[in-house]
Amino acid sequence: MKLINVDDAREAARRRLPRIFFDYIDGGSFGETTLRANQADFERWRLVQKVLVNPERRDLSTTFLGVRHPLPFMLGPVGFLGLYAGKGEQKAARAAHAAGIPLCLSSFSIASLAELRRDTTGPLHFQLYILKDKAFCDELLQEAEKAGVDTLFLTVDTAITSVREKDVRNGFRSLTRVGPALVLQMLMSPRWFADIMQAGAPQVGALANKPEFGKGVLEQASNLSRSIDQTLSWRDVAWLRQRWRGRLVIKGILSADDAERAQAEGADAIVVSNHGGRQLDCASSTIAMLPEIVAAVDGKLEVLIDGGFRRGADVIKGLALGADGVLLGRAYAFGLAAGGTEGVAAMIQAIAQEIDISLALMGIASVEELKSLGRSALRAP
Repeated sequence: MKLINVDDAREAARRRLPRIFFDYIDGGSFGETTLRANQADFERWRLVQKVLVNPERRDLSTTFLGVRHPLPFMLGPVGFLGLYAGKGEQKAARAAHAAGIPLCLSSFSIASLAELRRDTTGPLHFQLYILKDKAFCDELLQEAEKAGVDTLFLTVDTAITSVREKDVRNGFRSLTRVGPALVLQMLMSPRWFADIMQAGAPQVGALANKPEFGKGVLEQASNLSRSIDQTLSWRDVAWLRQRWRGRLVIKGILSADDAERAQAEGADAIVVSNHGGRQLDCASSTIAMLPEIVAAVDGKLEVLIDGGFRRGADVIKGLALGADGVLLGRAYAFGLAAGGTEGVAAMIQAIAQEIDISLALMGIASVEELKSLGRSALRAP
């Protein structure tokens, strides 16, 4: 199946993956109201068409996180990429680096930072959860420094894990061992199973030398989730800011007050995020909150955004409403599950092409021009 867009990749991923792993990517919390809103709220805005302008050469490059990138988006942290394709983190990173954009590695990854750094040469970022064991947190930070990570993403909206009902039904959160029912489900996806097994039995890479977290990815993931510090507060941000010498990004901001506090605590950037609709259900979509948050920080720190981005037009709307850059999540995870490195590359290329063509039809020559036009490039329906 040729992957023309993210919907194609999602359908191909659904067919290829065991249901337990597809549902983990695809699902949201409780009634999935916020999950749906993340995509639906892009419809609040229309692109303004201008003709006879002829922007013959378009420039999609822009600066975010202190670096000029050829595209205005990057691959955000998604857990368990190595369960969607064998060596999934490496495959996603290779596609990202071939396009000149960074990948942010999740703490819940099959590949460790050291493994990813050994296998890839492009820019890597790392996403951290604050754990009850601060010594272990410090070990992870040391690993990030050794791997040449210069940008750390602190996720702050998951200290308490919400209920994702699809995961409850299929047992993703309760299983700690691969039982007969799961074995049967995996064997019903033979191409996926062969790909995963060829890469070796999956484990959480960050826990390779931590036998107290158990054996196998399911048990390790369950124990790591329980190790996240539920008392997470701004004091932890202050501790991390003092400990981490590189760029610090706080991911999970959904209010103007929190954005201003992040700037006051020394963050270099924030990600307007509701964890892909997987945490607080009935929260606002990210695109709905973006203008208010951008106005509140008033250029004092960079503002990135994720949540529901599936099309180039979505990226254009985010940039016009003030985002410095966009993080893709499910969009590339579906591509990875559908076709490995080539699937991720196809999603990057598809979204980039949509941005390029749409800007041309809007009479806009570059992403920088789009940013300068701001909301005037959009119209409320």
